Amino acid sequence: MTETTAPATELTSQYKNQVASDLDRNVKEQERVTAELTALQQQLAALQHDHSVLVSVQQALGATPAARPARTDSATAPSRRKKSEARPRKQAKTTPAKQSAGMTAAKTAGPTLVKLIQQHLSGQDEPRSAAEITTALSKAHPERGIKTSVVRTSLENLVARSQARRTKQGSSVFYSVTSQPESAAPGTKTQAGAAA
Repeated sequence: MTETTAPATELTSQYKNQVASDLDRNVKEQERVTAELTALQQQLAALQHDHSVLVSVQQALGATPAARPARTDSATAPSRRKKSEARPRKQAKTTPAKQSAGMTAAKTAGPTLVKLIQQHLSGQDEPRSAAEITTALSKAHPERGIKTSVVRTSLENLVARSQARRTKQGSSVFYSVTSQPESAAPGTKTQAGAAA
């Protein structure tokens, strides 16, 4: 009887340890998912805010470019554009207006968001998530209204140009600066400007 009780007690102890470990992992996973959910909610709020800003900019510029009303009326706009073959010229005219209007709405003065991101990442010892970068930049530049979705897009653009590196840990994505742009001519200026 004593032999049966000892293994049962040992097995119970192992189960208790395993359950405690599983519970701990579960709590950590809940915290991670909650953080991701919060980040996604912030992204949604940022997209909704960006949409309202873009609509305001579009309304402010509505009288200048003729392509604006045509884009909202998708049934008639394509045929008019094709007949006049003015589509490329309209895009060329509206793109700088959009960019300058976006810059006016998105920033007051100072370095671009991309420069701020590069500067922030250059000063970090380890990779950072888009949400962490957004939080840090928002604290440093509260007047800019920096959104996680815009930061993530900027980071992905930097990754595409080999000026940042993306790493995954589980389902989380982290970003860091790369050291290789120094050898590439276009990246050298950007990195040098970011470090200054």
